[in-house]
Amino acid sequence: MTESMLNQYLPDQVSPPGDTLDELLETRGMTQAELAERTGHPRKVINEIVKGKAPLTPATALQLERVLGVPARFWNNREMHYREALERQKERHKLHKHLPWLEEMPYRSMIKQGWIEKRDDKIDQLIEVLKFFGVVSPVQWDEHWCSAQAAFRKSPAFQADPNAVAAWLRQGELEAQKIYCQPYDRKAFRAVLIQVRRLTVEPPGVFQPEVVRLCSEAGVAVVFVPQLPRTRASGATHWLSPDKALIQLSLRYKSADHLWFSFFHEAGHILNDGKRDVFIEEGRNGEGPVNEKERKADRFAANFLIPPKQWAGFVESRIFTVTSIKRFATEVGIAPGIVVGRLQHDGHIQPSSCNSLKVRLEWVESPEKLPATSHSEGDT
Repeated sequence: MTESMLNQYLPDQVSPPGDTLDELLETRGMTQAELAERTGHPRKVINEIVKGKAPLTPATALQLERVLGVPARFWNNREMHYREALERQKERHKLHKHLPWLEEMPYRSMIKQGWIEKRDDKIDQLIEVLKFFGVVSPVQWDEHWCSAQAAFRKSPAFQADPNAVAAWLRQGELEAQKIYCQPYDRKAFRAVLIQVRRLTVEPPGVFQPEVVRLCSEAGVAVVFVPQLPRTRASGATHWLSPDKALIQLSLRYKSADHLWFSFFHEAGHILNDGKRDVFIEEGRNGEGPVNEKERKADRFAANFLIPPKQWAGFVESRIFTVTSIKRFATEVGIAPGIVVGRLQHDGHIQPSSCNSLKVRLEWVESPEKLPATSHSEGDT
């Protein structure tokens, strides 16, 4: 074997380094017996290395370097790649039985969102999904999401399609890993929320990066992640570490007032609930929260966005026109669409009333997948 042939060795080739050694011996006109004599190995050992029955050890690689003039690193790399290829073959064989699990996962939607790569081979596609979740097999996936993430499964939203919800939550974790945060500071986060509230009057291009920046300075990573089909989640909260919390938001209802309510609802969980708690919010669908912690988070969001005393005075007036709503929103310093959403939710106006004040949001088709203003809803 020439030096150029050695340099053309392909690591993906599944053949033992003994094949290369046998070829080289033939080129040099050297027998296995002579090589055994030159290296001090029994003939049987050399023969087993050539046949791939015995590993080519680092010590033998050094010996081959002296005898044959081929660097030890070549033989070590050859052996390493061969053993790795064997393990990959074994792993693929074991994963074959898990292909039905792949079909239960929303991997086609994940590909469409750009979360994972599309693979033509089903085993390769299964491996892509496992890499996305950071687990070695569906067995470990089930253990993690059924045990460590058991609290998620208590949510009605999780029951919609637990696999889709798990994928959405995992993407949130991956996005949050990219955000550097200062250690969580409850007092600082509370102060940040006051600044965030002022951003409700701004377009997404302004409020989105500012919300992320401000919250990161108080130890909270905020991520905007499009939901997958059948996810049914408008927001989620949990702690990535004792010093870093996560608020994850979708555009399930494609309305700015819903997005802001979800944000402050999740913020309420961070401020008032334990660090071991995890929450998924379905949104304000009229059915009401399922437990006291959710009801408390709802109250926090409603009262933080619109102070109770000012809200009571406005409701008592019973004048809910576009003009009066705009005036009140300006007085309290929030977007008028939030006032409309509150009036509709509390039953003071019809769901079809004053929707011209609501801002619709859509996802921008970009690698970041960020929300953007689409248009205001028209009155119907």
